Amino acid sequence: GVIVKNFLTKEEMNRFNTEIEPPLQALRPGSTHENDMVAAFHGSNTKRLTNLVTHSVTFRNEILEHRLVHEICDQIFLPESGTYWMTTAQVIEIGPHSQAQMLHRDLENWFPFIGMGPDGPEVTLNFLIALTDFTEENGATRVIPGSNHWSDFEDRGTPEQTIPAVMKAGDALLFSGKTAHGGGANRTAGEYRRAVSFALNPGFLTGEEAYPFLVDLATAKTLSPRVQRILG
Repeated sequence: GVIVKNFLTKEEMNRFNTEIEPPLQALRPGSTHENDMVAAFHGSNTKRLTNLVTHSVTFRNEILEHRLVHEICDQIFLPESGTYWMTTAQVIEIGPHSQAQMLHRDLENWFPFIGMGPDGPEVTLNFLIALTDFTEENGATRVIPGSNHWSDFEDRGTPEQTIPAVMKAGDALLFSGKTAHGGGANRTAGEYRRAVSFALNPGFLTGEEAYPFLVDLATAKTLSPRVQRILG
């Protein structure tokens, strides 16, 4: 993983936070999933806001057009698959007194790539933008550097091997789908750690969010051809 300083300007970040505030406030924290393990993964005091393309003009017109996103994705995905698109985009807000998330790799969404290990293709790149300052105390995402090279991807590592991605608001953590990571524990009494995570995958894989069914046609017509493509 690598931290990209000032990925968003303060003005972009403020606009984005303002746009997603109403739908985020309307959400209840916690998970509605019936599987206990999945519910624990989501977090009992964590909010996850999806369908950001619909909720935020800044997200669909500026963040998804970010030059660095496409330069990196072009270099990683195009040689292997010829195209890429967005698998999901979520605002993730970890509330006070939250436990650390279980460690995982994003490629686990597509099970065969666990068995391929480090020699398999890159199937996910995740851009995690801090919308508030990330500190070790408020739940900064924790990563295990070098875990993308481990021979056994069934091994997710241990909390003791992780380091916190301490960032200022507007910075972004870019990491591979092969890297073991997880949301940190929020040990504060009243601080909320907010981020937007958006991940891209090669065109031969189906993403988590079905944007053609989520984004209405009138909105889709306002988007650039490049953003229309990465939304499918």
